[in-house]
Amino acid sequence: MTNTVKAYRAAILHSLADPAVVGVEQSYEYFEDGLLVVEDGRIAQVGHAADLLPTLKGVEVVEYRDALITPGFIDTHIHYPQTGMIASYGEQLLDWLNTYTFPTERQFEDKAHASDVAGIFLKELLRNGTTTALVFGSVHKQSVDAFFEAAQALNLRMIAGKVLMDRNAPDYLTDTAESGYADSKELIERWHGKGRLHYAVTPRFAPTSTPEQLSLAGKLYQEYPDLYMHTHLSENRQEIEWVKALFPERSGYLDVYDHYQLIGARSVFAHGVHLCDEECRRLAETGSAVAFCPTSNLFLGSGLFDLNKLEQHGVRVGLGTDVGAGTSFSQLQSLNEAYKVMQLQGKKLDPFKSLYLATLGGAQALYLDDKIGNFAIGKDADFVVLDYRATPLIAYRMQQAKSLAEKLFALTMLGDDRTVQETFAAGQSVHRR
Repeated sequence: MTNTVKAYRAAILHSLADPAVVGVEQSYEYFEDGLLVVEDGRIAQVGHAADLLPTLKGVEVVEYRDALITPGFIDTHIHYPQTGMIASYGEQLLDWLNTYTFPTERQFEDKAHASDVAGIFLKELLRNGTTTALVFGSVHKQSVDAFFEAAQALNLRMIAGKVLMDRNAPDYLTDTAESGYADSKELIERWHGKGRLHYAVTPRFAPTSTPEQLSLAGKLYQEYPDLYMHTHLSENRQEIEWVKALFPERSGYLDVYDHYQLIGARSVFAHGVHLCDEECRRLAETGSAVAFCPTSNLFLGSGLFDLNKLEQHGVRVGLGTDVGAGTSFSQLQSLNEAYKVMQLQGKKLDPFKSLYLATLGGAQALYLDDKIGNFAIGKDADFVVLDYRATPLIAYRMQQAKSLAEKLFALTMLGDDRTVQETFAAGQSVHRR
């Protein structure tokens, strides 16, 4: 072996498949005393420490006590320009956009400001164990340049795009159908596929784009076969009624995007709180994904996401924080709220399903499960070390836990950024508590 090999010893847990498809017991692999071997930034081996240690002559082994190693968390919907307005008080979606979001995003016309926020934003993601995210920029192309420059410096796998918005927004925050297309194309040529970076065509949501802009966005999305498309869908009932008024010729909200060829593999629709069965079927048959954003849906009073309904239709689902309407960068906190969303509907969220949503499920939603999401040999070594003694309460709760499921559930209920001891991207430590 070369000197680029390093091994990490702790309890190790990763998802193998969706528990809803294969059953809970077949959905994960766990090593009570495990070893994760990393070579040149990729997973080389994973297994029981007793089996692997004798084969690793001269390899440095980093040992974590009272800790659990999992794949890095994956956030399938978040807004980096809204970092500074997280926890803004007291509005529902449309008023919230006008009161808080648009004035905040105006500042991103300044590249230096965008760079400062991009650095803060990525630091927060990594402090919370998130190694990949699907990210909204602002309408300014320099906001995306700033974000990708910061992500590239850390060798992170990130997806982002410039917001497209040519109506129903302040004049200082709109582009045109033509300029949005041209700016996006320029950014795609500069960043898409560079290192571990990917680009997403990003209309904010149907009401803020004219038919002309949506048509050009669809054209752009179709021009590059491995491009992403990222937008919002059926988050708020008032928003849905607005879409009906703006597009009376279309049969529904999703049909607007469908008409303009913005639906398909690598298209991710945030929220999807109020989807009908027909829309779920269409999302499934096109390979589109929905981002479940529990903290923001509760914070803005948008409604309760029906995970089981989307599962039954075979829709790909990832987990999103939706910062800044979302109230935490922590996917552990997102899973805390997701459990409550399910409880309010008389349903359950199994802790191993939670693990899947935050890791492999997100990777599958983003069509990146050949690269990230679990510890399959050859995948990127993006992983997080979770501390079973992060707080006195967590440490005490772990003493009472009688099973892995109980420990995992307690982490999602009590965990936050303090639980993350260390975060690795492509085998390099990018955060240490």
